[in-house]
Amino acid sequence: MKEKKFRLIRICISAIIFLTAVIVQHSVDLSSYLWLGVYLAVYLFIGYDILIKAGKNILRGQIFDENFLMIVASIGAFIIGSYSEAVAVMLFYQTGEHFQNYAVTKSRKSISDLMNIRPDTATLLKDGTEREVDAEELNIGDVILVKAGERIAIDGKIIEGESLLDTSALTGESIPVSCKAGDSVLSGSINTSGVLKIVTEKAFYDSTASKILDLVENASMKKSKQENFITIFSRYYTPTVVILAALLAVIPSLFTGQWMEWTSRALTFLVVSCPCALVISVPLSYFGGIGGASRKGILIKGANYFEYIDKLDTVLFDKTGTLTKGQFEVQSVSPESKKEEILSLASICECNSNHPIAKSILAVAPKVTSDGYIIKEVAGQGIIATKNDDVLLCGNEKLMIENNISYTKNDGLGSIVYVAKNNVFVGSILIADGIKEDTPIAISKLKEQGVKTIMLTGDNDKIAKEIASELSLDDYKAQLLPQNKVEEIEKIIAQKDKNSVIGFVGDGINDAPVLMRADVGFSMGGIGSDSAIEASDVVITRDTLTSIIDAKRICKKTNRIVKQNIVFALAVKFAVLVLCAVGLTGMWLAVFADVGVSVLAILNSMRTLRVK
Repeated sequence: MKEKKFRLIRICISAIIFLTAVIVQHSVDLSSYLWLGVYLAVYLFIGYDILIKAGKNILRGQIFDENFLMIVASIGAFIIGSYSEAVAVMLFYQTGEHFQNYAVTKSRKSISDLMNIRPDTATLLKDGTEREVDAEELNIGDVILVKAGERIAIDGKIIEGESLLDTSALTGESIPVSCKAGDSVLSGSINTSGVLKIVTEKAFYDSTASKILDLVENASMKKSKQENFITIFSRYYTPTVVILAALLAVIPSLFTGQWMEWTSRALTFLVVSCPCALVISVPLSYFGGIGGASRKGILIKGANYFEYIDKLDTVLFDKTGTLTKGQFEVQSVSPESKKEEILSLASICECNSNHPIAKSILAVAPKVTSDGYIIKEVAGQGIIATKNDDVLLCGNEKLMIENNISYTKNDGLGSIVYVAKNNVFVGSILIADGIKEDTPIAISKLKEQGVKTIMLTGDNDKIAKEIASELSLDDYKAQLLPQNKVEEIEKIIAQKDKNSVIGFVGDGINDAPVLMRADVGFSMGGIGSDSAIEASDVVITRDTLTSIIDAKRICKKTNRIVKQNIVFALAVKFAVLVLCAVGLTGMWLAVFADVGVSVLAILNSMRTLRVK
C-alpha cells in the first residue's frame, strides 16, 4: 500500500514539474543544457524504478520487455533533443502502470489468520486431571474436554455429554446440529451448550480444520493467471522495432554516407514506436471497467479476471447465503387456523433463546409475556416451560415422543418445531432458509446464455434436491464438507474443455478453498465471511446473484473496448512508423500523432465507466 501511495505521489509531483517546465520553456529562452538538467532530473525521479527493473531483467537475460522499450524510446528522445517527449514517455508509462496496479488483487497472505477455526490449545483429560496442552501435541486416543463456547480441536467421538454444535464454519449451515455420546464430531465445530468429553480419532494435522487451512493456502497455486497483454506484446514488438531502427540507421547510411540523418530518423522511429496509447488505454480501460462495475456493487479485484468472467460458461453455487437468504424464517404454521396460538405458545418457550430458530419464531409471533414461566432447556430436544398447572413443550419430534404426546408429523423441508400444551399437541411450525428473490431470475438468465448451473452444498440431500428442482439447476451435490467441494470442482476442471471457464459463488469460511480453486471466485460481500471475501476474485457487495449477469455484461463491453483500442493504436502506429522511416514526417508530427491516438484511446476507454 505504501509503495502504491509513493508511486502516485511521484506521478503527481513529476506531472506538475513537467507541465510547468513545458510552459516555461515555450515562454522563456534559456540554455538547452538547463532544460536538459531539468527534464533529466524529472525523468530519473519518475523512472528510476523502471531503469533498475530493466537493468535486472537484462542481467537475467530478459532483455526485450516493456521496461526496455520505455528506456530505449525515452533515451532516444533525449539523444535527439526531444527532452519533453522523453519525460512524457516515462510519465505516461508510470501512470498506466499505476492504474493497472491499483486494480491488482490484494495480498491473501492473511487468509489463514482470518480462518480462525483451528484452536491452538485443548483441554486434555488424563488421570482424572485437566491440563491445557498444545493441540498439536495430542495423540490419537487422547480424551479432551470441550466446554460451552469452545471449538473442538481434533476430530473424534463423543464419549460423554450432549450438546448442540455450530458447524457453520465447516458446512456453511447456520442451524446447530444435535450431538450425544457415540456421535462423531469434527474439529472447527463450536460447542454451544453443555460439556463434552471426546476421544480423538485423528492427528492434529489430519483433522478437518487443518485440511481446510491447507486447502486455502495451496489452492491458489493451481489457479492459472492471464498474462499481461503489454508484456506479451512487447516480447515481439520491442525487439522488432529495435532491430528495424538499427537497420534504418545503418543500411541507408552505408549507401548515402549520411550517418547523422539516418541515425536521427532511427531515433525518431524509436520514439514513435513507444506504444503510449496502449500503455495507457489498455490498463485504463480495465480500470474504467472496474470503476463501472463497482458502482453496480461488483468489486473485480484485477484486470486479469475480465476475460474469464466474459467467457464464464459453468457456475457452481453454494446454497446457504448464496442461493438462499442465509436466514431462517417461518415458512408455514400448521394448522393455519391456530397460527396465532401456536406462535404465541412457541414464543413463550423461546423468549430467552438466541438460537436461529428461536429468533425466526420471535420475529413473527405476537408479543406475549413469559412472566412466571420456568424455562427448562432439554439438550437435543427443545424447551419445556411451566407455570402453575400449565406445561408448554416446544421442540423436535424427540420432545414429543419423550413426553408421550401424540402429534401430527410435518413433512415439510426445513426445521420443524412441534408445540404442545398440557400434554395435548397444538400444531407445528416449519422454519427454513428461503430462496433469495433474485435467485430464480439470475439462474434463468445464466441458462439463457448457455451457462451450466450446479449447486454444491453441505445441506442434506432432500433439501438440496428440492432447491435444485425449484430453480431448475443442471445438477447438485449435497452433504459436502469443504474438501469434498474442492474434490467436486477438481472433477469438473479435469473434464472441462480448455476454453471453458468455471466460476464459484459462495459466502462462508468453508467456501474459501473452492473460491480460490475456481477460475473465477465470486463472494457475497454483504453477508460473506472475511476469508471468503479475501479468497475471491470478485466481491458482490449487494449480495444479489443478478450481479453476475451485470459482471458478464460489463466485462464483455470492457474487453471489446480494449480490442478496439489495440487495433486502432497499432494501425495508426504502423502508419506513422512508415512515414518516419521514409522521412515524410518529423518528430513534431510523430509525437502529435502519438498523443492524438492516446487521447482518442483514452476517451474510448472512458466508455467503460458508463454502465447501465
